[in-house]
Amino acid sequence: MSVDESLASASNALVYSAMAVYTLALGASAMDLAALGERASARMRKKQQGKGQQLSARSAGGVGTATVVRTSASEEPVSLAEDGAPRKAAGIATSLTVLALLLHVGGVVTRGLSAHRAPWGNMYEFSVTGTSVVVLVYLLVLTRRDVRWLSTFVLAPVLLSLGLAVAVLYTDSAPLVPALQSYWLIIHVSVAFVSSALFVLAFSTTVLQLVQERREAQRAAGSTPGAGRFMEALPTAADLEKLSYRLIAISFPLWAFTLVAGAIWAEVAWGRYWNWDPKEVWTFIIWVVYAAYLHARATGGWNGRRAAYLSMAGFACLMINYGVVNVFFPGNHSYAGIG
Repeated sequence: MSVDESLASASNALVYSAMAVYTLALGASAMDLAALGERASARMRKKQQGKGQQLSARSAGGVGTATVVRTSASEEPVSLAEDGAPRKAAGIATSLTVLALLLHVGGVVTRGLSAHRAPWGNMYEFSVTGTSVVVLVYLLVLTRRDVRWLSTFVLAPVLLSLGLAVAVLYTDSAPLVPALQSYWLIIHVSVAFVSSALFVLAFSTTVLQLVQERREAQRAAGSTPGAGRFMEALPTAADLEKLSYRLIAISFPLWAFTLVAGAIWAEVAWGRYWNWDPKEVWTFIIWVVYAAYLHARATGGWNGRRAAYLSMAGFACLMINYGVVNVFFPGNHSYAGIG
């Protein structure tokens, strides 16, 4: 079938429109983080004033007076980013993100309709579709937990990936090469999208965990953390690590399915389940690294910084598989559509 150029042009316009709205959403999200930073600073000043008043009261009471202050873990305030207080900028960012996603998905759908196939036959389409799934998964997570503080760290890489896609990876809409003309394209790649999206969210959370852990260590040592006041409003490093672990625990079996489905498709397309193709090898490497992370986290007592480094190693392998293997390593999966 011939390509519908009008739909292909509409797809491009929708993708550019989505990028514009994502940019506005990113700005609103950054404003929300700034506002959280101000609230966190105000809360810390209030705590310091309260401690000062307690010390003054003790001094005024004399040596014969003792003041007992009871603390309880249950009385610890939740993070400002998740305390349920209204945040106008965060609401605007979420609304704009939903609008941008609708435009984004429209661009993906029209791209597929223009070529009468699934819209992930080359690197450009994979990037555009994959980033839409990242945003969709983020919004789905948002329905279960107030993670609007994560918005900036989701939208920034999404915008970066879309910019790379339209500036470097763009390929005209065209029919699929014969090797990709299979229903396994939909099964194998769609599950890979969801798994990769969860890995992206876990990576962003892990980076924040490491930053938060450093700031907590500085406070424990008696020094005041520097820039990044908004971090005071985010969950603790331990809570961030737990969230990252849960995201990876959900994503890992999906990636395992991606690996198995790819092997089945390879047997159908090339007559062998395993061909030692660079893409196959790196998909397996990613599985091994994340399996090691989950095993170490669950049975080896690895948590905190050590677990975070292992998680980031898995994400680094994912990025190599996406941005290096697809482009620079010739093999059966050489469908990047560039060069």
